[in-house]
Amino acid sequence: MPHADTINVHVTRFTQQELANEFALDCDNTIVFNRLFEQISAQPYAILFDTSGSSKSDGRFNIMAFSPTAVIEAKGEQTELIDLHTSSRQRLNMLPFEAVQAHLHAKVESIVVKATFDTTHLPFIVGVAGMAGYDTGRFYETLPSMAQNDYSTPDFTVGLYLYSLIEDTQTGYIYFCSADNRSLSQVFKSLKQVPTPEGFKLTSPFESNLSKDAYETCLAKISAYLRAGDCYQVNMAQRFSAAFEGSMWQAYCELRNQNQAPFSAYYNLPQGCIASISPERFLRVKNKVVETKPIKGTRPRFNDVEKDEASAQSLLNAEKDRAENLMIVDLLRNDVSKHCKPHTVKVPALFALESYEAVHHLVSTVTGELNDASSPLALLASAFPGGSITGAPKIRAMEVIDELEPHRRHIYCGSVFYMGYREDMDSSICIRTVLAENNRLHCWAGGGIVLDSVPSEEYQETLDKVSKILPVLAMMNQ
Repeated sequence: MPHADTINVHVTRFTQQELANEFALDCDNTIVFNRLFEQISAQPYAILFDTSGSSKSDGRFNIMAFSPTAVIEAKGEQTELIDLHTSSRQRLNMLPFEAVQAHLHAKVESIVVKATFDTTHLPFIVGVAGMAGYDTGRFYETLPSMAQNDYSTPDFTVGLYLYSLIEDTQTGYIYFCSADNRSLSQVFKSLKQVPTPEGFKLTSPFESNLSKDAYETCLAKISAYLRAGDCYQVNMAQRFSAAFEGSMWQAYCELRNQNQAPFSAYYNLPQGCIASISPERFLRVKNKVVETKPIKGTRPRFNDVEKDEASAQSLLNAEKDRAENLMIVDLLRNDVSKHCKPHTVKVPALFALESYEAVHHLVSTVTGELNDASSPLALLASAFPGGSITGAPKIRAMEVIDELEPHRRHIYCGSVFYMGYREDMDSSICIRTVLAENNRLHCWAGGGIVLDSVPSEEYQETLDKVSKILPVLAMMNQ
């Protein structure tokens, strides 16, 4: 690719009250940012990275990006570059992440930021953002195709964004970043108006693609693979589906308020919509420092304080969950080390407790220093999908998943991510995530299966994980 032309990016800073006044928003200042996103939420490729009011995992900034100039889309075995100004499609003989690097990120390698204040602390500013579904892994590994693929949304969609709004939740400032020096109100007014659906409601109850007996039969097959030495751990999930009508943005707002997950995200695609309330980081790269935070180990939350504390202590002291977590830490240390400088990969936190609205989790942290010869997108591609939601060894575990789960996972256990022009990247693991397409919702829950797993307990854990999603969406009918 030729070197990128220099792009001047103008950054303007507002208080929340200034934007509330400019856009006539009759709301509390704390929700001005989300009310602004609501105005563009139905725009194709509008994307929101949302800390949901959580400060976990260094949560500080909310980011929205919109009106991308171009998109890399991949599905099946095909990767395409879409020019959104001309609506033209070009088929590429490239893998998805590599296509993003060459055709999108290459265009923002030469950026000059124009601002009257310090912007060095801001993430992203302009760059690439989007989603890579779990099945993006099929572009990088040879896997069986037994599970049914009944989705219309692509496996991978990433855009080049030259507009963004960034909220600093510590200071309350909101920053508008623009490559064409138009004002925020001018840009919003220029967007083609897309009708937004009214309300949200389920038009059928959620049903799983596996009964309890069928799920436990799958666990028995996994146990046989574990005893045979095929794997040490396999993640096994079930998919819940329901019919719906109305506004997915409204549904997302209810889910994010109920769950307060630090890696929440909303992504509106032409074919469907992703609403994620994930608590899990996949990979972050900032100033060449790599961090991944695998979750492995879960217990339910309780309203009774003593019962809740006992549940947390049960998790902290559980040998099975600690062993399960350690297996994934080792897998991720191996994945990360391939792109990090020798002897820089460390585990600064092992088996830390993080508590969310529905469950307690056991979370570890792995860090390293990125090789000078590598890039964040190359790291993401080589570690994809995240080891915390496959099992170990990864490829054999993925083969077992494809054999036993009736449907492909799509966005579940994939990632929503961004990488700004400075190659600052952050990405989630899309657990606790809903895919909406063709008036159908899909939501998944799973868990890591090891030799001493108890099938009935593993099944119940999957229900615990969606206890703040499925009932919340059902309650919206009332």
